[in-house]
Amino acid sequence: MVSEPNKTFEVFFSYSHKDQDLRDQLETQLSLLKRQEFISSWHDRKIGAGEEWAKEIDVHLNTAQIILLLISADFIASDYCYEKEMTRALERHKSGEARVIPIILRPCDWHNSPFGKLQALPTGGQAVTDRSWYSRDEAFSDVAKGIRETIEKLRISTASTNVNDDTSRGLAKTDLVGEKLILPKLKVNKSFNPYKIRDEWIDYII
Repeated sequence: MVSEPNKTFEVFFSYSHKDQDLRDQLETQLSLLKRQEFISSWHDRKIGAGEEWAKEIDVHLNTAQIILLLISADFIASDYCYEKEMTRALERHKSGEARVIPIILRPCDWHNSPFGKLQALPTGGQAVTDRSWYSRDEAFSDVAKGIRETIEKLRISTASTNVNDDTSRGLAKTDLVGEKLILPKLKVNKSFNPYKIRDEWIDYII
């Protein structure tokens, strides 16, 4: 049976704490995707008291299917964001384990960065805080739509993979059923005894 493509993708927010307000606004714009159970979100502010923050970040950074890099000058200036989170995110993106999406929050020099070759949001890589947007809501809405399109493509890809896997398993089962049973050849000597041959076949079948 083909499994349903109703998979919830975990979204990891990689950001500078100086951009926390902008991150909160983006997360609010993704509320419908959460209600539809298309995504769940995670960021370091969800780390509970007494938990090891570095360990928790590593766990989610290595399990999230979608990683959002919230880009600003402060993000690029942060050693942890740039060297730790971004580097690991791009490794997983390159291996096909996750999808990395740069979100340009504030204008900065980002085009020549390691993630500069990736398609960024909002549309055209225009920063969310750029004055060309009518409002922040308009910019974040554009980002949310872009993320939704990515998720829809991933869901289709996941469904296609499930179909192929199920088909392969079905073929494997058919091959096993279709295999011929090769019975061993029995040696027959000159003193042929049909009853002995009969008994040998019965013993083999049993």
